[in-house]
Amino acid sequence: MQITRNTLSTNPGPADWFTGAVFVDAITTPDGDWRIGAAAVHFAPAARTAWHTHPNGQTIWVTEGAGLCQREGGPIEEIGPGDRVFFEPGENHWHGAAPNRFMTHIAMQQADDEGNVVTWGEHVTDEQYGRAT
Repeated sequence: MQITRNTLSTNPGPADWFTGAVFVDAITTPDGDWRIGAAAVHFAPAARTAWHTHPNGQTIWVTEGAGLCQREGGPIEEIGPGDRVFFEPGENHWHGAAPNRFMTHIAMQQADDEGNVVTWGEHVTDEQYGRAT
């Protein structure tokens, strides 16, 4: 058995990756032969990711609150506690909190052979997000 004590601080989500107030607690990061990246991501109301893709896909698991997600070209979907969303490898998508609710999810993704877990794109505009309100 191995216990790893939490020595990491909660960090604000980078402005290049998120719109609004977002905080990230790292769970695990790819290192050597370990290819899994995971984090608890906490979104304030209306906060959201930018459009992005994952080379090996991504699963998010909502732990609390109310959220929204969308794949490019698809409808905006409502998500809540216990819901799991899998985004296919290379599928352009975003996810975040509902307009009037906080939302936390665990994001899990596997690195590719070069160690990459995500490619970030453009921010989701207020107009694109507003279609959900």
